[in-house]
Amino acid sequence: MEKKELLSLSATALGKAIRTGETSAVEAMEAVLGQIRETESVYHCYVTIDEEAALKKAGQIQKKIQSGELTGPLAGVPVAIKDNLCTEGVRTTCSSKILENFVPTFSAEAVKNLEKAGAVMIGKTNMDEFAMGSTTETSYFGVTRNPRNPRHVPGGSSGGSAAAVAAEECFFALGSDTGGSIRQPASYCGVVGMKPTYGTVSRYGLVAYGSSLDQIGPLTKTVEDCAAVLEAIASHDLKDSTSIERKDTDFSAALIKDVKGMRIGIPRDYFGEGLDSEVKDAVLRAAELFRENGALVEEFDLSLVEYAIPTYYTIAAAEASSNLERFDGIKYGYRAPEAEGLHQMYKKTRSQGFGAEVKRRIMLGSFVLSSGYYDAYYLKALRVKAMIRKAFDDAFAKYDCILGPVAPTTAPGLGESLSDPMKMYLGDIYTISVNLAGLPAVSVPCGTDQNGLPIGLQLIGDCFQEKKLIQAAYTFEQIGKESR
Repeated sequence: MEKKELLSLSATALGKAIRTGETSAVEAMEAVLGQIRETESVYHCYVTIDEEAALKKAGQIQKKIQSGELTGPLAGVPVAIKDNLCTEGVRTTCSSKILENFVPTFSAEAVKNLEKAGAVMIGKTNMDEFAMGSTTETSYFGVTRNPRNPRHVPGGSSGGSAAAVAAEECFFALGSDTGGSIRQPASYCGVVGMKPTYGTVSRYGLVAYGSSLDQIGPLTKTVEDCAAVLEAIASHDLKDSTSIERKDTDFSAALIKDVKGMRIGIPRDYFGEGLDSEVKDAVLRAAELFRENGALVEEFDLSLVEYAIPTYYTIAAAEASSNLERFDGIKYGYRAPEAEGLHQMYKKTRSQGFGAEVKRRIMLGSFVLSSGYYDAYYLKALRVKAMIRKAFDDAFAKYDCILGPVAPTTAPGLGESLSDPMKMYLGDIYTISVNLAGLPAVSVPCGTDQNGLPIGLQLIGDCFQEKKLIQAAYTFEQIGKESR
């Protein structure tokens, strides 16, 4: 199989080609590494790549496939891992100077699950530092560029993973989603991205940003790939106290082209001021497609949307402030040289090791948790979080899923968002409520703007209803293929 044809395959199509002998895991890895050598200097999707280890592992997996030991849909398929997921013996930096040389002694549970499925890791993808950002421009290792247009950002914080999938520098990738960090870059890069129900995928080995919000999920070329990857990484894990034991993780069973009778709600609140007209038109055209194919589509009011941003940033910053205390230069990571005394060493290490956006969120989190402001800000945010969850409960009493945009605009130009952090925060307005309520949601490409930049459609489901989302997303994807 020629390199170009091989790279264009979806993850599941490649897995099938490897199983049937049309190609091999080694050939697939060689093709991907060749693509990385050609395009990585432009896009900068990766922080760490070990070509020798990747090819060696691909050879080992190929033998297991040939012996019949590995028969799953992802066996032999090259995967990229976001750099905040621990990987045994492979550098894990969170794209921060403070962890520049950190090499974990264990792997995240989601990574181990992929290894069991026979997927082969290529390397670790670039991201916003400690997942704090929406553009992948806050990385200590430099910016990642959008493969659809290198003058634009790929989104964030999982921008390296989304860009690697879009640039064919991997066949699928793992990301993490705290407030839209899988779905928004998926939308900007024109790929599929899913945030599962909180607790579906173990967070063990994920370097925490906001522990009550973080969830690992797939970034893929197709909805079929998304279902296969989610099936592989979902598991109950005693090492994660928030992990949930589920019996309904056969997500590939939901790949059915049928939305007849499906009830889909469109929040009026998502289509007001601030939404780009081209994004609005593309999403409403998608809604009309669902209606034409038998879905019951109607508008409704989803309250409290205006309070989602302040609620999210209060809670996320508070948890970040607590979680990032451990990076102090004592046990691992960067330590500032020439510091005199313990307190000066802490201060210098953290001042030199953390970037501006991380410092901003640590200070905000420390402020809202301080004794004089805890009740006024943090406690109030927790109350509003519960109200947002109630608003979604009321909506899902009427609807199977909620349809809306992923982001207010298509991918901004490089440098635009960093100059105005508030504008960057407002870019998450349609995604963060999902994390506050612990819900599943998926981003699927639904068009492009006049400049050819991708537009994403977001489908939100009730807790543990990933199968409904996968069915709706798969149907939309198939309708799109038939109409092309």
